[in-house]
Amino acid sequence: MGSPVIQVDIAIIGGGIAGLWTLNQLRNRGINAVLFEQDALGSYQTIGSQGMIHGGIKYALSGAWSGSSEAISAMPAIWRSCLKGAGKVDLRECNVLSEDFYLWSHTGLTSRVSSFFASKMLRGRVEKLRRSDYPAPLSSPQFKGQAYRLIDLVLDVPSLVATLARQQAEAIFKIDWNRASLEARDRRAMIRGDGWELQAQQIILTAGTGNEALVSALGGSEPAMQRRPLQQVFMKHEYQAPFYAHCTGGSATPRLTISSHRTSAGEPVWYLGGDLATEGADAEPEELIAKARSEIDELLPWIDFGQRQWRTVRLDRGEPRQSALLRPDSAFVGAVDSVDNALVAWPTKLSLSPNLANEIDEALSRRGITAASASDLGPLESLGRPGIAAPYWDTLFS
Repeated sequence: MGSPVIQVDIAIIGGGIAGLWTLNQLRNRGINAVLFEQDALGSYQTIGSQGMIHGGIKYALSGAWSGSSEAISAMPAIWRSCLKGAGKVDLRECNVLSEDFYLWSHTGLTSRVSSFFASKMLRGRVEKLRRSDYPAPLSSPQFKGQAYRLIDLVLDVPSLVATLARQQAEAIFKIDWNRASLEARDRRAMIRGDGWELQAQQIILTAGTGNEALVSALGGSEPAMQRRPLQQVFMKHEYQAPFYAHCTGGSATPRLTISSHRTSAGEPVWYLGGDLATEGADAEPEELIAKARSEIDELLPWIDFGQRQWRTVRLDRGEPRQSALLRPDSAFVGAVDSVDNALVAWPTKLSLSPNLANEIDEALSRRGITAASASDLGPLESLGRPGIAAPYWDTLFS
């Protein structure tokens, strides 16, 4: 007697934000979808996100609207709809860290950028603040620059992952690739486990940088992947006011991006990204920490942070390969070249997760995928369930 064959509409491999959002959106419309994750849900790239749901303004610091800005501009409104329970995915249980996100320039913006921010095109997306409305870290009389409020918001990523996982817990399974395999047979992708075989109308790969190995396991070479390395910096300190902001510099991207978090013991941590993280991707941690300390001390010299501790984390963002390693402008979904029932998906950034799920919906529709009868997932129960990834501001300072 052979192994039991489990039939599902969709099998998703990868339990970060891309896979979890897609699982929720598909199952919410009656698609029989399951998700497999080998580590903790949200590991690596997702848990390493600063949680910003942004509308592209940070890509408009050159004083012009770019392709990336256009693709992402609708995202904050879509996420806010989901946070109210009115979207395709229900995020009402997700913790919002801040409804406000700021942009500041410690020297003042160029006239071109200032006039662009004041243009009709950005009305409702960028608001120049009066000094009385500045966030606490910029409220010092010593601050002589300009401050703006953006339409962006910030989510607690562990809470986001837990919210998405909780709603579809019965369809999420832990997989050990030492005891299971992704295989191709007669141009059909399937998953073979220890005593079971899973066949799906479509398999969707949402494993971030792990997609590269999964495509290879299917004998494929396309879509090709690129890695965009980052090295982010964490500063644990004693200053209590939170801060969620970009600091502009001389480039078209933020010089420094700050988000605020707290360890499980309640200690404040600033998570630092922006040009600091991209330009310092290959630096030694001590070198990057020295640069981060210098940036904070130069840009916010009036703040007494008390005792500070520093850590860094290296992250690779998985993306579809672009010419000259350019940053992709939107979410990406592409067919694996070696089989007829597998798609590779990269959101390219947290904000674009709803865009990615919609692109997947459209790709499945073009392939004629419709909901079939529900199958018995009992043979998968012995796999167990993956946990939720611990945030770096806890693991690095423990």
